[in-house]
Amino acid sequence: MTDCIVIYITTGSITEAKKIGHTLVEEKLAACSNIVSPIRSIYSWQGKICEDKEALMILKSKKKLFKQIVKRVEKLHSYDVPEIIAMPIVEGSDKYLSWLKEETQ
Repeated sequence: MTDCIVIYITTGSITEAKKIGHTLVEEKLAACSNIVSPIRSIYSWQGKICEDKEALMILKSKKKLFKQIVKRVEKLHSYDVPEIIAMPIVEGSDKYLSWLKEETQ
């Protein structure tokens, strides 16, 4: 197990995903942000079933930075309750994980 994580964040548009991704990478909170768009999301919100086109961000960072990332994303994000979830990176190439650690705080 490493101290690195993958974080999923959905956004309402690719423009919003780019803004958040650039900010997190520039601030060294994430080493990388991939954006997958469009995705189709089906979810329950305020008693209704919703279906929307969204963009999915896939960030790579360190576990110790997760709370800072959540605070920053919540300030930048347009949603009241943005999806910000993290999963551990169990294994990875030594070169990639070293790069990830060098590019984050």
